[in-house]
This record gives sequence, C-alpha cells and structure tokens, in this order.
Amino acid sequence: MSAPDNFVETVPDATPGSPAPAQPRRSRARTRSRIGGLVFHVFSLAVVVVILYPAAWMLMSSFKPSNQIIGSVSLIPEGGGFQNYATALEGIGGVSFWTFVVNSLVLAVASVVGITLSCSVSAYAFARITFPGRGIFFGCMIATMLLPFHVVIIPQYIVFNQLGMINTYWPLLLGKFLAADAFFVFLMIQFMRGLPRELDEAARIDGAGHVRTFGWVILPLMKPALVTSSIFAFIWSWNDFFGPLLYLKAPGMYTMPLALRLYVDQTSTSDYGAQMAMAILALLPVVLFFMAFQRHLVQGVATQGLKG
Repeated sequence: MSAPDNFVETVPDATPGSPAPAQPRRSRARTRSRIGGLVFHVFSLAVVVVILYPAAWMLMSSFKPSNQIIGSVSLIPEGGGFQNYATALEGIGGVSFWTFVVNSLVLAVASVVGITLSCSVSAYAFARITFPGRGIFFGCMIATMLLPFHVVIIPQYIVFNQLGMINTYWPLLLGKFLAADAFFVFLMIQFMRGLPRELDEAARIDGAGHVRTFGWVILPLMKPALVTSSIFAFIWSWNDFFGPLLYLKAPGMYTMPLALRLYVDQTSTSDYGAQMAMAILALLPVVLFFMAFQRHLVQGVATQGLKG
C-alpha cells in the first residue's frame, strides 16, 4: 500500500534523558582542553618570569652606573655602558681579574680529578668487594650526608690550623682526594649495582684481579656516572664561597666568589656596577660548562634507575 502524496516523514525528537549527540560533546571537550592549555601556558610563563627576573636584573645592572643599581626598579639602564666590565677586568686590591679566574679553575679542576678518582675506587669497593664490616662502613658513610657542614667547621679548622694548612688550597682539596664526599660515592655505587655481575666473573676467569677488573671492565662503563659527578663537582667548587672564605687569607689566592666580596666596602663607596659585571663574568664558565655537558648530565641521571 503506497503512502499518500501529502505524507512527510519526520524524525522523532530526542526524549528527555537521552544522551546528547557526540559532536557537541567533542566540541565542548576541545574547548575545555584549549582553555586548560591556555591557563597552563600562562601560569608557566609567569613562573619563568619570576625565576628569570633576578638573572635579568643582574645582567641589566651590569650596564648601569652604581648609583642607579640600589633602589632602582627599572631594568633598562640609563647611561652606563661597558665601563663596569672594563673595571672588573682590571682587577681589584692589586690582584688581576685573571688571577681570580685561574685560582677558581685550579680548585675546580683539581676537585673534579680528586672526586672522580677517589670516589670511583671507594664505590667499587662497596659495590663489588665483600669484606668484613662493609655494611657498617657503608652506613657510616651515608650518615655523614645527614651531618650539617656547620657542625664540623670548627674541628676541621682547628685540625688544618695545627697542620699549617691555612691560607693554602689543601683544606679545600684534601677531602676530594680522600673520598670524603659521600654523595658522589653513593651515586657511583648505585650505578655500579646496575652493572651485571657476569662482567666481574668473566674478568676473574681470565685471571684479572680487582685492579684490572676495575680499570679495564668497570671504569669504562662508568662514563655517565663519572661525567655527572664531574659536572656537579666543577659547579659546586666554582661557586663555593664559604670554604675559601674560611681558609684563604691572601687576596692573591682568592677565587671568583671571594673577589666579588671585595667590591662591597662598608667603610667607603661600594662599586656595585663592577660587582654585577664580575658576577656575569663568573657565571659564564659555569653556563658554558653545563651547556657543553648537558646531554651527558641527563644521561647520567637517567641511568641511575636502570638495572642491568
């Protein structure tokens, strides 16, 4: 039976309580996602501005005259120029700027060498050699990480003073060559524990002792941990202020952080402009060092959680 000519087919309306069409739902979801992404990016930019503002202020202040630095809220320098950098490169207190740079480099490089050598050997002993009292010694080493540095300042100073090592670099370097930095030892132990024990057994079958096993088998595989330790050791030694302040008395032995203090004089006019310029110059080697080894740093930190 055919339908009448005036018959029009209609679609029934959605009943109350039936689910909404999929297209409007997806549109609302995309809108919420865009709003959430916008809020996240605005918040991230605000955090970046707060974090980078001190660095931007220091950089801009290095181009300002000293009378515009204190009490000024404007980042844009008015006048000034590169005079602060010229003053910083001339040195201060009769000591050349490059003397401070060389002193800091000597301490930083020596710290890297001492830490990588001593801490890697100590880590191998804890991770690969079984000896009586290993657990007790390991616990004592970890306990030193919980001991605040300020607790041992006076005893250490008395010991080094009696040994005649004040105003030398020995108090700042001796602990580096004796594996006194438990953090680096622990980092290397965790890395070695991820290396297969079969490597040691194969070396032992070939007649290698602990020295050859460490030097020819384990040490080449520790490159990520060694690079990570080197980066941290270099940066910490370069930026160290309190240690050199305690043990170094002659201006000719000062490092870069101590040289910055010389520009602030409580009894006469302080040259804040030159201080800001030297702070920028002192920051450049650390930034360049970090940028050069950033890939190795990320790789070394990431591999600490891997097990072979």
